[in-house]
Amino acid sequence: MNKNSLSIVILAAGKGTRMKSNTPKVLHRICGREMLYYSIKESLKLSNDVCVILGFEAERIKEKMQEYFGDKIRFLYQDLVDFPGTGGALKGYLPKYKKVLVLNGDMPLVQAEELSKFMHLDSEVVMSVLDLPNTNGYGRVVIRENQVQEIIEEKDANAEILALHTLNAGVYCFNREILESYLPRLDNNNAQKEYYLTDIIALARRDSVTIMPLFVEITNFKGVNDKLDLARAEEILGDRIKESWIKKGVLMCLPNTIYIEEGVEFVGECVVENGVRICGDSKIIHSHIKAQSIIESSIIESSDVGPLAHLRPQSVIKNTHIGNFVEVKKSQLESVKAGHLSYIGDSEIGSGTNIGAGFITCNYNGKSKHKTIIGKNVFINSCCCFQDQGGITIGDGTLIGHKAVFATLDHDFDSQKRQSMIPKPIVIGKNVWIGANVTILGGVTIGENAIVAAGAVVTKDVLANSIVAGIPAKFIKWIDSKLEEST
Repeated sequence: MNKNSLSIVILAAGKGTRMKSNTPKVLHRICGREMLYYSIKESLKLSNDVCVILGFEAERIKEKMQEYFGDKIRFLYQDLVDFPGTGGALKGYLPKYKKVLVLNGDMPLVQAEELSKFMHLDSEVVMSVLDLPNTNGYGRVVIRENQVQEIIEEKDANAEILALHTLNAGVYCFNREILESYLPRLDNNNAQKEYYLTDIIALARRDSVTIMPLFVEITNFKGVNDKLDLARAEEILGDRIKESWIKKGVLMCLPNTIYIEEGVEFVGECVVENGVRICGDSKIIHSHIKAQSIIESSIIESSDVGPLAHLRPQSVIKNTHIGNFVEVKKSQLESVKAGHLSYIGDSEIGSGTNIGAGFITCNYNGKSKHKTIIGKNVFINSCCCFQDQGGITIGDGTLIGHKAVFATLDHDFDSQKRQSMIPKPIVIGKNVWIGANVTILGGVTIGENAIVAAGAVVTKDVLANSIVAGIPAKFIKWIDSKLEEST
């Protein structure tokens, strides 16, 4: 469709009191994005002149939409004091093109393909109409000889009109001249003291303007007025998202149990098992996400995750196995195995490394995080704890026995200052062997190829190629007999 022939205006000024929330109605999220996002996204497929009418919390809404669309859209502020209502919203609006499509910001299910049908009807006004058995809450549309005669609000309808199933869906396409002619003639002589866009239909009909109905589906034109509507709309949109990816080759097991957000992307052949939740701007590439796992704004490539795993934002996983009950946050893992029951936070782990069960990185000091660096081909046995508030770096090829503790924090001897923390880094060289139940304190550097005997408490630096043991750890011997002889 030619984008240079249609202007689109989206009404988003209302507060949405029935949502019972301090959040503006159009900023309530479904499938990871705000409702208004979807109306704008579909509109930009049809037009390069998209205007959003703002009122309640205008700057908050504008800022959020500009994050997505930048300067591709324009905004107009409604005078809610002097010109409230849907008709008042268009006061001061100047469309660029001859045809003007009027949408509502609380209709997140609308699709460009359906909206383009308004342009296919040769009429000065085209009005969307629903044909539904459940008519509660809708104004009735009286249609004769394929022309809209009038719109009657439910509270004003008699029994004959109430029996109609033709309902106002709330989307209109006007010739620009119609708006220019009838907007100045709107008044607020009604119980709500508002200016109604629907009054244009009545005024135009009196002047014999052609007003054609366009019958539409509720699944595309459903409005969201409360949180029940919000939940139902999310079901419909979620199904669309999943169906789209399934058609592109993603295998989903029991898709009705899977939740996938708008910003998620799949590449190649992927498998998503039942109960999975994938959120944010996650990207899944040639990977298998197993049952009941949660993925948040992470990249997973050529890997398997789960079951019951949790990848928190900014994790990058490549050629890696993440097993059950493993949580990863803001970490980079390549060719790593973390089979079960571990927390890996703010870490960078090299290829060939194995993470044993019960491993955790505890690297938050109450103010900031410290990045844990683990090299290639490191073996970390079960139940190890890295208390990394001062910085931990582990060289390639290191072996770490079970229940080892790396503690980078110390406290002051003075009881009045003991709550304060004194962080110091721990640095482990390449090919170090650390035995079971070893504790390494902050400020310690262990040289390459060194061995720390089981149960040792290391409080001072360990020389390369040496063996230490005891509490506190002391030098025992050199690994190489030639070094022994030279000393």
